Amino acid sequence: MLRWISQNYRTFLWAFALAMAVWISAVTSADPDETRALSSSVPLQIIGQSPNLVLSNDIPKEVEVMLRAPRSVWNLIEADPQIVRAILDLSGLSSGEHEAELQIQVNARPVQIVSVAPSLVKFTLEPLVSQTLDVDLSLTGEAAIGYQIGESSMEPVQVVVSGAQSQVQQVKRARVSVNLSGIRENFDQALTVDVLDDKGQKVNGVSISPESVHVTLPVSQQGGYRDVAVKVAIIGRVASGYRLTDLSVYPPVVTIFSADPQLVNALPGVVETAPLDLQNAQDDINTRLSINLPEGVSIIGEQTVLIQAGVSPIESSVTLAGEKIEIVSLENGLTAEVSPTTVDVIISGPLSLLDSLTRQGVRATVDLTGLPAGTYQITPSVEILIADVIVESILPNTVEVIITPIRSTSMTPSPVPTP
Repeated sequence: MLRWISQNYRTFLWAFALAMAVWISAVTSADPDETRALSSSVPLQIIGQSPNLVLSNDIPKEVEVMLRAPRSVWNLIEADPQIVRAILDLSGLSSGEHEAELQIQVNARPVQIVSVAPSLVKFTLEPLVSQTLDVDLSLTGEAAIGYQIGESSMEPVQVVVSGAQSQVQQVKRARVSVNLSGIRENFDQALTVDVLDDKGQKVNGVSISPESVHVTLPVSQQGGYRDVAVKVAIIGRVASGYRLTDLSVYPPVVTIFSADPQLVNALPGVVETAPLDLQNAQDDINTRLSINLPEGVSIIGEQTVLIQAGVSPIESSVTLAGEKIEIVSLENGLTAEVSPTTVDVIISGPLSLLDSLTRQGVRATVDLTGLPAGTYQITPSVEILIADVIVESILPNTVEVIITPIRSTSMTPSPVPTP
């Protein structure tokens, strides 16, 4: 047996190689390799970073990866993109500038990594440091006239700023800002803390703990001042067929003042304007009116208020029954009959216009332009000779029109009497 093997081992090896080639060819044809880029970028994961170091520059968050793999493996990757991972390993690295090659891991086989973009990443590691800063409260603007702001309070009064050493060293102060322009009520909000450099510019890339502080500011009204609502006094009525759709006043609240605080305190919480005359109004009204105040009381700021009144016609609808249908554009040599000969028309519009509409202002027609003899179902047209009135419906919405030729009559000569 050993002798036979020694004499025929070359033949055996050739047969084995041929069988492997046939098998590989069969597998490849059934599951061909494909080279293409992943349909979505791969998130970059950082591992091995020392807790005492921090990245001080931006690095790519995602990378583009191109692979070569059988179609069956591509199906797995497309079903679960997390099979492919991009890793930046910082293990054992100290502070300073570094350049590292990205590691691509694919949890499927067989796969060949064709390209990675970017394949190398340059970065800087710096010591992680922190500092504690007092928070400054910056107030801008002024309270509304007649109001005063009390002593502010803030909680907490300090924050901790941490990050890369070079960035934390830029931070010189922590600040929160409040705009008090026109304020009338107590201020009670949580505000975001900004950290600034020595030029007053914001420093980014650092962590602030806590990110916000709670600020309260009491706001009170001074003696002799009072905020009151404004009510529009109306006289007269809009024109018949019209209605008042809107009535607004700006500002809706005004501040009044008196050297005698008892005068303003004795007033109700509302003051009236001079009368707004709506008598026979048919259009919108925009005007300014003064405010009626008792002697010794004055209004702070603008002495009049803006009044806007919306006036619109009352909409309605009406049915015009038995409107006779006219035939238009009938070809020469033809005659036409319409059935039915009248229609009911439902129209809508301002009530004042509907009340003035007459039969002469409505015209119902059927247009027979270009139609030869025959029977037709035609939709009538209705024309309203008054603007802002529209046709809502025509009943019936189609009529039958029979077009026939006009019969010519021949003259028969009278018999001549014989002598």
